Formats: sequence, C-alpha cells, structure tokens
Amino acid sequence: MAELLQVERLKAGYGEAVVLQEVSLSLNQGETLALLGRNGTGKTTLMNTLAGATRQHGGAIYLGAGSQRIALHKLPSFERAAAGIGWVPQERNIFKSLTVHENLTAVARPGKWTPDGVYEMFPRLAERKTNLGTQLSGGEQQMLAVARALVLNPRLLLLDEPLEGLAPIIVEELLRAIRRITREEGLSAIIVEQHPQAILAISDQAVVLDRGTVVHHSSAQALKAQPELLDSLLGVAR
Repeated sequence: MAELLQVERLKAGYGEAVVLQEVSLSLNQGETLALLGRNGTGKTTLMNTLAGATRQHGGAIYLGAGSQRIALHKLPSFERAAAGIGWVPQERNIFKSLTVHENLTAVARPGKWTPDGVYEMFPRLAERKTNLGTQLSGGEQQMLAVARALVLNPRLLLLDEPLEGLAPIIVEELLRAIRRITREEGLSAIIVEQHPQAILAISDQAVVLDRGTVVHHSSAQALKAQPELLDSLLGVAR
C-alpha cells in the first residue's frame, strides 16, 4: 500500500512556544488514524500544523510518495489545501453569511465529491440548502464543515473533534458518514476525538500524544482490545 503522509521529527507550536516535540508518524493511502490523548497534549496543534496554521520549528511533512511527493512544510495553508489537505477544525469555520449551497460551491474542486454527492450523504443539508450558516444548528454546521472539506476532493481529511458537543442522534449520523467516507469510500483521514472507542472502531492506526510527544503507536484494533491500557494513556480512572 502506498504511503500518503510522512511526518518526520516535527517540532511546532505558536510563536516561540513549542508544543510538539519530535513527532513522527506515517499514514498509508486509504488508512484512517485515530489521534488520541488528554486535553492539552498537542492533538489540535498537530492537526493545525498539518494544515499550515502554526509555526513550525523543525522537522518535515510530506504528502505522497516518489515523484509525486510534496514537501507540505514548505507550503502556506492555501497551497496545502490545493495539494490535497481537507481540514475541519474545531471552530468549523463555515461561511455563516452564505447559504449552505454557497458554502459548498464557493470551494468545490473537480472530483468525485460534488455538492449533490454530499447532499445525498447529509439529507439535512439538502433540506436546508438555501439556509444561511447562521440558521443552522451546531450539528448541521458540523455536517456542513465536513461536506465543505469533502467537495475540495482532498487526498487526506483532517477531522478535529467532529463529534464534540453534539446531540447523540447527530453523533450517530456523523459517525455513519465518517465510516462511509473512510471505510467504504477509502479516503485517508486523521481524526481527533474524545470518544476513543467509537473512532478506534473505524480506524486502522492509533497514536496517543502526551506533552507533545508520541507515547503510543499501534493498530487501532490492538488498542481498542486493551481498554485498561487505553484508559491509562488517556488518564481515565476506572
């Protein structure tokens, strides 16, 4: 299986503050990685760094392999998006003054995922096609953020806590969509989530961060099968 993402000894943070220390990981084409850890351990910083929204102090990030290998760490964020990074940050960052449809058509790039395709996946968005972003619920805004990343037709999808603060019925809808995107459609993804068991069930790899470093890296299945180890890594008391 072809390697898609290579992160080598990455050091990054905000201004002079270094949050990530010597982080290395890789991801193959078609794989999903669950990025776990307690709050404040560097998960969001890693996602932001992959998307180009932090200051990088060292290391390298590559997308693709062979002659198609791109040095992402040398590119600004907008060029990373063009290279194939689809990013759904915690803040969602939808255009709230635009309609649902305008949010999608404003960023859509040619490829498999079209506005009609994401409407089929998220019927709620189809029903609210002419609604402004401000008229959507939090769950609908999250669906729109994921849909907007998909119509970029990325090679790698970054989802930063996509289920946070959502009603259980919306969580189930989004989990079904994420499972389809990754397991059935084969889009590579890195997912940060506070519901580890739900994400491990649809992931190939698991990486746990603590204090900006990788403290565990295994198959997602292996970590899911060891709940006591998982709780220990995440600082959860039984």
